[in-house]
Amino acid sequence: MVKHVILWKLKAEYSAEEKTEIKQGIKAGLEALAGVVPGLVEIKVNINGLESSNADCMLDSTFVDEAALKAYAVHPSHQEVANTKVRPFVETRLCLDF
Repeated sequence: MVKHVILWKLKAEYSAEEKTEIKQGIKAGLEALAGVVPGLVEIKVNINGLESSNADCMLDSTFVDEAALKAYAVHPSHQEVANTKVRPFVETRLCLDF
């Protein structure tokens, strides 16, 4: 099994209300990939961090192996979500795969 964990910080230009809406879109879009992307075992997006957090949301996903993770990265359904619900709104992205 391979874990793929992402932390995102949204652009500072968004209001708290806009950030809430953006985070809900990210969560809905990415979690909808369950059962769509081969080799994706589990996918969760946490959008309810504590005030002490310095990231706005976190992706926690599990893949059967590294090849499945690489295939996910270029899968058309993932690319659609990334290009419409994530990348346009993100200032900083951190990733840890293990």
